[in-house]
Amino acid sequence: MTGAEMVDAAKMGLTSDLLVKMARPDPTLDGTEKAHRKAVKTDDVGISLPSKEDTYGNIEGLMNHFMLIMEKNGIKPPKGEAYASVEGGNGELGFYVVSDGSERPMRVRCRPPCFALMSGVHEMLEGGMMADVIATFGTVNMIAGELDR
Repeated sequence: MTGAEMVDAAKMGLTSDLLVKMARPDPTLDGTEKAHRKAVKTDDVGISLPSKEDTYGNIEGLMNHFMLIMEKNGIKPPKGEAYASVEGGNGELGFYVVSDGSERPMRVRCRPPCFALMSGVHEMLEGGMMADVIATFGTVNMIAGELDR
């Protein structure tokens, strides 16, 4: 039984024999995007981490991963800027990076999911009482620690 099958069984309440079963690793290292890699990543081994299959499956991938992660051998992205985002628990989590061609970014900014939510809080609180702040933050699942940027 693979890890994904064990999770599905647990979701259906079939947990009685999960303690004695061992998870069988998926030969494709479940969760990787090797089939979709060409659509989203470059083949340039100097700036793109190898897929999990290559990192764990052959020595060249492991060495490439090691060299990109170690200091002084790190990723040197080309000059320019990029914005990438993923769907987080509370909304879009985005990163903006500006590179001057060196291995350290010239500028990095994070756009947390609560950033967009915070822009509407003043309208939600208008006409209410001070005690409404706590309930409003709880309603929109505001995480105040993200807002210190």
